Amino acid sequence: MIINMAEHLQLGISPISTTFFALVVALAIYLLIIKRRNHLDHLLPLPPGPKPWPIIGNLPHLGSAPHSSLAEMARTYGPLMHLKLGSVHVMVAASASVASQFLKTHDANFANRPPNAGAKYVGYNYQDLVFAPYNPRWRFLRKICYTHLFSPKALDNFHHIRQEEVAVLADALARSSEGKVAVKLGDLLTVCVTNALGRVMLGFRVFGEGSGSKEFKQMVVELMALSGQFNIGDFIPWLEWLDVQGLVAKLKNIHRRFDDFLNKIIEEHQSGCGTESHKDLLSMLIGLKRDGDGEGNSLNDIEIKALLLNLITAGTDTSSSTIEWALAELIRHPHILARAQQELDSVVGRDRLVSDSDLSRLTYFQAIMKETFRLHPSTPLSIPHMSTETCQVNGYSIPKGSTLLVNVWAIARDPSIWSDPLEFRPDRFLRGGAQANVDVKGNDFELIPFGAGRRICAGMSLGIRMIQLVVATLVHGFDWALPDGQSPEKLNMEEMFGLTLQRAVPLVVQPRARLANHAYRVAS
Repeated sequence: MIINMAEHLQLGISPISTTFFALVVALAIYLLIIKRRNHLDHLLPLPPGPKPWPIIGNLPHLGSAPHSSLAEMARTYGPLMHLKLGSVHVMVAASASVASQFLKTHDANFANRPPNAGAKYVGYNYQDLVFAPYNPRWRFLRKICYTHLFSPKALDNFHHIRQEEVAVLADALARSSEGKVAVKLGDLLTVCVTNALGRVMLGFRVFGEGSGSKEFKQMVVELMALSGQFNIGDFIPWLEWLDVQGLVAKLKNIHRRFDDFLNKIIEEHQSGCGTESHKDLLSMLIGLKRDGDGEGNSLNDIEIKALLLNLITAGTDTSSSTIEWALAELIRHPHILARAQQELDSVVGRDRLVSDSDLSRLTYFQAIMKETFRLHPSTPLSIPHMSTETCQVNGYSIPKGSTLLVNVWAIARDPSIWSDPLEFRPDRFLRGGAQANVDVKGNDFELIPFGAGRRICAGMSLGIRMIQLVVATLVHGFDWALPDGQSPEKLNMEEMFGLTLQRAVPLVVQPRARLANHAYRVAS
């Protein structure tokens, strides 16, 4: 070939023809290299999985409860499965060892997120924290959140807000107790958790008397519902126009309403308004917009709004649903509830409510919380990860651009790890139990309700504290009964799959105060 090129040059072939010929040769060599590389990549097979349908792939196999369907499929195809959802390669990890391979050994390769309609149309086109690309900008946003919201110092600085909002909840339940009124617990929990987070982040109680609180609540509920819907364009991009449910239009509408609301909040802060003496997160973010951090980093209004929207929507529903599941399990297991109350009475007494400082001394209660996180993870399937490069896991090829789903729900019910995995047994986490040293913070892959690795839930520390404080207060402050004499053993425990793992039937209960009357009084 080189000799022929030289002969052509000697025959007076034009420089343009020579250049073109050289480009063709270079392209041919490049394609040969790519072909060989792809061949080597596919010497290893893809993980096993069910046969996909034409065009739509394995989407019909997921059903209405994908976490459960995928767990059932794993019994046939193994703990590492390959699916095709439309045109997307999807890897499903359904065991602790496989999850560790992805989120520990290959953590850096799976630190990105795949594209999705929610993040694009609601989350300010991936400028938030949860779905942002893994890059220096993401690390800057995460550092902001950790330093000012989730660090031990920040958690201690705002502990009084959590205490105050939980006291408001306890007071409301005590008043219901006096009137023997049944309450829909989830609604009260949402108000408590959201107000605590709102005061820390925005400087006011979202569900209080403040302007716009009712509108904000409606928007959060609507966003959660939309986020659980299937968008065909996420998996079959060329069919994105076939949005028969009008999901994209609804997402754009909810984005506009959130944007208007957040614009008003930012304007109020910039003009000197606020109820928390400008110690809230938003005031700090506005300062970064104006002055930067001294290292060349700053924020704009879109990034501020994306971050606030992300934190508020992700931090409220997950916590309230976990608390509701915990109390439902305790009502179904009165002997466990009685034992927890005995421990709380011993540590706290019956003249005051539980405080943050009590939690570390409640050994049995901590075991109850671990068991709740195990059986009822708020996010049963991990927020999706995406591979940056081709890699190998357990002898299989994982192509570049693959989506990873970790079945957190299935791993926590794996019978090879957990004895009687469907039973609510807190004793398994006590001294002498098989899982006595297991924690929920991403170090032990058999129990990862908050995920693991670089993209572990940023709000894990705050979520754990808030959930534990509320559950401890409910257990310590009240006895619980079901309306109309319903039997606790027959309490409906069915799940409803969505963005979070909600109860299919909301928990309706009758509280009965068990502490001294003055313990429930809220300071004015």
